[in-house]
Amino acid sequence: MGSTKWIVGFLGWVAFGPIGALLGFMLGSAVEDHIEAARQLRGDSSRSSGGSYTNTQSSQRTSSSGTRGYTANEQRNSFLVSLLVLSSAVIKADGKTLQSEINCVREFVRKNFGQNAVNEAMRILEGVHRQEYNIYQVGSQIATNMNYSQRLQLFHYLAQIAASDGEFTKSEKGILETIGAAIHLNTSDINSVISMFYKDSVSAYSVLEIKPTATDDEVKTAYRRMAMKNHPDKVATLGPEVQKAAAEKFRKIQEAYEAIKKERGMS
Repeated sequence: MGSTKWIVGFLGWVAFGPIGALLGFMLGSAVEDHIEAARQLRGDSSRSSGGSYTNTQSSQRTSSSGTRGYTANEQRNSFLVSLLVLSSAVIKADGKTLQSEINCVREFVRKNFGQNAVNEAMRILEGVHRQEYNIYQVGSQIATNMNYSQRLQLFHYLAQIAASDGEFTKSEKGILETIGAAIHLNTSDINSVISMFYKDSVSAYSVLEIKPTATDDEVKTAYRRMAMKNHPDKVATLGPEVQKAAAEKFRKIQEAYEAIKKERGMS
């Protein structure tokens, strides 16, 4: 498998915006060649009569899942690129690089792309790690090209990375909130995901996006809403391992619901 081809070869949308610039600057001609190939495959290399490139990103069709017309392979690769870029921000948040956090990213790549892809992904992560970039610009590109369920699962992975050493630091929680806003997640969903990694009397309510003063009927309604929004089938196009991780997130919602039911003696 050629250098960077596994990650960039099908990424039509990465050619545009800050993520393409970030990878292009870091990896040089190897990425540029693959980005140009992606443009040509999509017909994006044709020039207009005025001599400038025609950006067809805005004209991409939108699929029923809410993303533009990208294949499952493209969506999976896009998810990985987004994870590598944003995980760097999470890892750097507390001013130190922990091996547990690096291992969390490494394991995701191994499970989803195979052992042969790990070294290349780690090289990209290391390169991104040395650069400064605007999270809101990167987040805006991700929000434009990934549907809400995929972004929510991406955010869960980032929270998992932050919590891989056992707990969030204040700075890690802060960067997660910034990233959540940058990729256009609702504040309630941001707080819900972060609360999944805490174990206290309030966190179960936060996971369901309700307050402890909610009625039993409101608890049941909240659970049904969260179960529907976070169902693993919503990220099926990202591959079985991502879907499996979504199932783990789904179980945290179920556990929060069961904890509240037990506390209240609900049937």
